[in-house]
Amino acid sequence: MAGRRPTRQEVNRRGGRAGFVGRRGELAVFRETFARDPEDADFPFLFHVRGNGGVGKSTLVRQWETAAREQPSVVTSYVDDEVHDAIEAMEAVSARLGRQGHPLKRFDRQLATYRQRRHQAESAAPGLQPLPGAPETGGIAPPSPSSTVAAQLGLATIGLVPGAGPFVGAVDPQQVALGADRLRAMLNTRLRSHDDVHLVMHPLAALAPVFLDDLAEVAERCERVVLFFDVYERTGPVLDAWLRTIAFGEEYGSLPVNVQIVLSGQLRLDQRVWGEWLGQVTEVCLEVFSEEEARTLLATHGVTDGASVELVLRLSGRLPLLVDMLARSDGRAGDGFGDPSETAVERFLKWEPDPGRREAALACALPLLVDEDIYSAVVPGAAADGYAWLRALAFVSPQAGRCRYHDVVRAAMLRLQRTRSPERWQRAHTRLAELFERGRLGAEAELGGDADAWWGDAVWREHRLNETYHRLCAHPRGALPGALLQTVHAVGLDVATHRRWAQTLGRAGVDADSAALMAWGGRLESAADEEESGAGALTLLLAAPELGPAGRALAYSVRGREHRVAGDHERALADCTAAVALAPDTALCHAGLGETYRALGRHEEAVAACTRAIELDPGDAWTAGSRGEAYRLLGRYDEALADFSRAVTLDPLYAWAFGSRAQTYEALGRKDDALADYDRALGIDPDYEWAVGSRAQLLEAMGRPEEALADYTLAIAIDPQYAWAVGSRARLFGRMGRHEEALADFSRAVEIDPLYAWAFGSRAQTYEAVGRYEEAVTDYGRALAIDPGFGWALTGRGELHERMGRHEDAVADYGRALGAGPPSDWTFAARGRALLSLGRHEEALADCARAVELDPDDAWNELTYALALLVGGGGRHEEATARLDRAGRGFAAAVESAAGAGEDAADAYEGLLVLHCVLLDGDGAAVQCEALAGLERTEGAVRETLDALAFVRRVLPAAGPAVERAERRLRGADGPH
Repeated sequence: MAGRRPTRQEVNRRGGRAGFVGRRGELAVFRETFARDPEDADFPFLFHVRGNGGVGKSTLVRQWETAAREQPSVVTSYVDDEVHDAIEAMEAVSARLGRQGHPLKRFDRQLATYRQRRHQAESAAPGLQPLPGAPETGGIAPPSPSSTVAAQLGLATIGLVPGAGPFVGAVDPQQVALGADRLRAMLNTRLRSHDDVHLVMHPLAALAPVFLDDLAEVAERCERVVLFFDVYERTGPVLDAWLRTIAFGEEYGSLPVNVQIVLSGQLRLDQRVWGEWLGQVTEVCLEVFSEEEARTLLATHGVTDGASVELVLRLSGRLPLLVDMLARSDGRAGDGFGDPSETAVERFLKWEPDPGRREAALACALPLLVDEDIYSAVVPGAAADGYAWLRALAFVSPQAGRCRYHDVVRAAMLRLQRTRSPERWQRAHTRLAELFERGRLGAEAELGGDADAWWGDAVWREHRLNETYHRLCAHPRGALPGALLQTVHAVGLDVATHRRWAQTLGRAGVDADSAALMAWGGRLESAADEEESGAGALTLLLAAPELGPAGRALAYSVRGREHRVAGDHERALADCTAAVALAPDTALCHAGLGETYRALGRHEEAVAACTRAIELDPGDAWTAGSRGEAYRLLGRYDEALADFSRAVTLDPLYAWAFGSRAQTYEALGRKDDALADYDRALGIDPDYEWAVGSRAQLLEAMGRPEEALADYTLAIAIDPQYAWAVGSRARLFGRMGRHEEALADFSRAVEIDPLYAWAFGSRAQTYEAVGRYEEAVTDYGRALAIDPGFGWALTGRGELHERMGRHEDAVADYGRALGAGPPSDWTFAARGRALLSLGRHEEALADCARAVELDPDDAWNELTYALALLVGGGGRHEEATARLDRAGRGFAAAVESAAGAGEDAADAYEGLLVLHCVLLDGDGAAVQCEALAGLERTEGAVRETLDALAFVRRVLPAAGPAVERAERRLRGADGPH
């Protein structure tokens, strides 16, 4: 049923809403798009409103948003310069759409996960304690390093599944740690989760696709979604590349066709970014009002007297902002607008009859933003309705519950106050700095004494930022050292905070007319756009004489972290050493040095440096955990346990330390204790996917495959891109004989990470298990193309070549495997078998002898050597008999140890079966066949037994009858193979 038509009065009210006069053509350009099909090739989906300050861009954009909202089923989002990077922009869009009943739920969850990982990392990072003599720190610890070096990390090997042949010890999956800054500071030694690293170091790449997917769902439900980005001259440098990719690229996904984007700013779009796409941008260039538009606006506000109109036109230059302000004044006659020779600011305020309110308007220009509390502080004893009056002024606009002056008006008012009375200017800014200082101290009292938590709190940071701005305005030279030290802290948190502090220094420089501050703001903001933004900014700060020794030590420590994250450990060591030299009694400096030593593999020195840090600050949980990790890597597990226990005592919510203690318990064989600690870590952080995956691996080792499978599945549900967990679940499926599910998971793992060599090799094994040999050979080749020295894959392909009768290829692969890593008895024995198949008996004997030398307790090595002795002839029968006897006793002991059940027993029974065939003992072989038939065995395991028997028949033809009898029994018991 059609809705009620609006009345003419309602339409008239809409047309005159907010006193909007003029710009009818520009408003019509946008409104007309709602009558068009967004699927048209020439549909104007991207607007750019451009013009000088005060020309009315924001007013027009707000009218466009109102016009959009009046359409049926249209939702909008408005973003201004309160955002400082693309992540904050996406968050702002999500919040605006959520308030209209269309939340971006998956994006919000992923954003929360990102921040949780960052928080976990920051709470686990070394406590950056205040340095002696540091000015204006307020006890604030510097945060962790900014994201700068993702492209340099070479994460291709992350996610390799542990426990697979030669990779044991080469890649410790327990090192794939939290993510965020704690992980980044230790990436080269403590990689635990590829996906945590990716999320924290490449948050835009991880979050933007989810944002677009959620936006697509909103667009499916709505006729149109319009995203407005105002004040784009400020946000463009940090949003340009993201928005260009959103609009025209495919890196993050696809933009729904019914989404429109509106940019509004003073500057032209950057051709270096938008380039070839500028032709698809609809430019709306705003100039000053025409005389007719200006006169119409004045008439709307009752200014019709000829002299008054002419005076307004002359004073305003027809700039829409000034026309509107003057039109809203109380002047109604020619002499009501005062003396034209007065300054612009005084003209703006002259028509306010109350001198107190005129002074209040000037005073409220000093803060960057004004709310009712700030208004009351700036204007003591003000009337209760004073703030409402201020918000109604033409040059004041609302912003998220607060209000801000138009830049043109604020700049003029600040210049007037600064030049009229420098002393009063200083007093006013000092009072404001003290106001924000009180807010900061109150936030610290609520947050507790953890300085890292202060920097992680947005409210605290806002108080600190405003306090810093006003101190700089009051005393540019005197406050600069403290502001630069604060910037060291800000640079370490993230790029957005870095940029905020840089912009604040620059803005204070403009407002206080300080060339030094303007220069610092410009240099630091430029550094924020560099690839290694943190290190670059810190290098600038280290060159500042105002920073002083304590500040320089702090900057060296934080820059050392940046270099360590970048993998440049030698430069990190130089920086951390310099920090210790400047502040030898500061725990932060020694902690950073210890972490760098550990990244270099110099664990003894890491222990010494961390020990000194703990002596200086016994309450730092992170340093205790860091030393514990160094002890663990040294194999000093008892000392590692003591340190991890100390860390969790100091911080009972230190999930990473519980996880690290769990892996130490595992190294000691204390599986139940390890399981309990993984449970504790997950009790603190249920979405800690590394701990879920590690617990799954432990449960698998404890013989609890179903629970392990559930944990791997949970880890994947937490993070569908967790390649290691997908690969681990695939391996477990394979062990359980669920080969199709294993193949599906391995394929998913290599889709997530195309450089996942282990997964290709393991998928090859699975193909081999189901008899798809050529596909297996192909996957082994893929694994070896990624890692030519992948010894386990070389050996696996060698075995497959043997099975396929390609013995020369097998010998070649075994040889490459032996050259790729430390000598392996298993590979020597395998090459010995291949050489026997080729009749190269002396070479086979040498390899079999080497296998026994490397592991004399392996019964299979003894059996293979005995067979080589028998086949090779030369009167070695007695030695062969002795080795067969030792092999038999070894297999029998293994059966007894395994109580005749499980994989170990099956392996031993298989060895006894082969042994009896070599002895030409068909009856004895039949007994072992019966034993094997009584065990639950996979198809792949039976095939391996048949392959072993075929090898014996090939090299020892006399064993043929015994082998054929055993083969018939195995095939009869287990079906055709």
